[in-house]
Amino acid sequence: MAPRRRCPTCGSRQWHKEPLSGLVACSEGHVLQNYRNETNEMDHVAGTHVMNKRTLKSTTKRKEKKSNANPKLYHGARGRYHYFVCQQLLLRSQVEALTSLWNLPPEFENICRDVWSLHLSLLPDPPPPEPYSYLQEQEVNNKNEFRGDVVDKATNATLPPVTEQGSEDPTLVDGRDQEDIGESEKSESGDDSEMEELLRQNSEISSSSEEDDPDDPTRASSRPRIDGRRKTKTSRIIESSASTLAVLIIAFWQLRIPVMYRDLARIIESYELPYLDPIRLFPTSVVAHLTKHSTQALSPQRAPSTLSVHKLSARLARRLNSAYGVFTPECNAAPLLWRLTECMGGTPTLYALAKRAAYILKLPLTLHSILAPGLRRIKTKDPERHKYDNVPPEVALMATIIIIVKMAYGLDGKPRFPDRAGDPTLALPRLDRWLALLEELNELDAGVKSTLFSSENALAIGDLDERHLDEYMDFCQHALLGPESSSDDIVMKNHFPINRGKARSGLVEAKSPRPELPAGVLAAEFEDAGVRRLRPAEDHTIWNARDVFGTLAEDYESVLKRAAKRVRTEETYLSGVVELYERRFVRWWEKEKRREKGESDGGEE
Repeated sequence: MAPRRRCPTCGSRQWHKEPLSGLVACSEGHVLQNYRNETNEMDHVAGTHVMNKRTLKSTTKRKEKKSNANPKLYHGARGRYHYFVCQQLLLRSQVEALTSLWNLPPEFENICRDVWSLHLSLLPDPPPPEPYSYLQEQEVNNKNEFRGDVVDKATNATLPPVTEQGSEDPTLVDGRDQEDIGESEKSESGDDSEMEELLRQNSEISSSSEEDDPDDPTRASSRPRIDGRRKTKTSRIIESSASTLAVLIIAFWQLRIPVMYRDLARIIESYELPYLDPIRLFPTSVVAHLTKHSTQALSPQRAPSTLSVHKLSARLARRLNSAYGVFTPECNAAPLLWRLTECMGGTPTLYALAKRAAYILKLPLTLHSILAPGLRRIKTKDPERHKYDNVPPEVALMATIIIIVKMAYGLDGKPRFPDRAGDPTLALPRLDRWLALLEELNELDAGVKSTLFSSENALAIGDLDERHLDEYMDFCQHALLGPESSSDDIVMKNHFPINRGKARSGLVEAKSPRPELPAGVLAAEFEDAGVRRLRPAEDHTIWNARDVFGTLAEDYESVLKRAAKRVRTEETYLSGVVELYERRFVRWWEKEKRREKGESDGGEE
């Protein structure tokens, strides 16, 4: 109904609505402006759904849902790039700590930098040289064709071409898999030199190298997995924080520094080498962009095992040699063998015998067996390499020492006595005194701070005395607050208001003297020649490491336990290496006896 107001033209108050046009007009016919209501009324037969009214649409805009995501966190390509930036910061801090801790030369940092660059380029999905996600965001905001071309060029430059498994040249794919299978299949037949050159070229340009680890003994075939679970697991291990330790190992081997994996694990667990909880060492501006998953990946809970670090180091050394021709030399075995001999209470005689046995066993002592020259093949069925050639070098040398000790003492409850004056076992200590020496060495090692506060040691705080309790408090302070916590630190000042440097000034760790080697020798029991006695290396017992229900001799078990702790491996693994080396040594001895017998028969004829 129109409002009862006067017509602006004639002043009339009588209004009516015209049925055809829907306009409101006064009695004189003047149309009311700015008013229109259209209604189409049809017969009741047509139904009620034909009436349409023109209405104005609402101009209210719908509010978008607010996201609770933190805009500071990096995801996708930018997050991956930031993850490797954090790993590079961790590596630089590790190099700095090792240089000051072990007084390393400045060339060590340069080698680590170069090896790290090559390691990033050899990843299955290498990170870009710069965070190209910034260019992608600018392309979305600014629709510029030039920016789009820059993004395409950057993407094509950073990501190498992907070669499908169903490529036109199947020999390259088969050769690639043949290279990655490992030493077991390479021992059957040799590869052509031209094929090896093609394989090297293919490994340099192909990015479809998410192959399985050739050092994995559980790998059964070279056929790729359809579900890709193994590839994902391998890529995750290669890109973990342990890869920085593999870079350090390569640098140590390049400089011929005799470092064992246990040395790195010891300073990692004592928080002298940054590896556990390294997030607190990064700048705040870097930590603010880390996601939950990146933080967990950069914060391992414990030091990696010896075999895992060696597997990463061996893989990196093999890839460096095949892709770029960077050869990693053999380890400095002489000082490494003497360190192992000394920790087992050995003498220079034991060192010389173990060195001779290692030569007979033809231990490669390289990070990967492919880097060592193959064995001499007299017959077609002869292998090019032996099993367990990819073991850590300290494990191989320790197994050699155990073999010499078993030959000299037996360690099976049956005493051995030399029957010749020139027998080298005469210079070795008596078995009972040597075993007592090992017990003393175990007690001394248990009191060392690095062993006492190790993650492998079940430590009870209630069993510590006052001196060890103070040392444990210092260790916790160093582990939680870092080495750079000063007296002006806010946390220490608020929660631990003590005078630093006075309460524990007298607690200086004194190195316990190691017990001297026993003076007694086997010659003391060489006098009685009336009874038939076993000689060294006679009636040699080889225990099967796969016999889970078998029991070892008490003496051999104590020696094996001591040796496994010194090389930081499991006893079953070390026992398997010892068993295989012993069988290899027996085959060599039988071959020598047949050769001597053939020469003697030829001389008689």
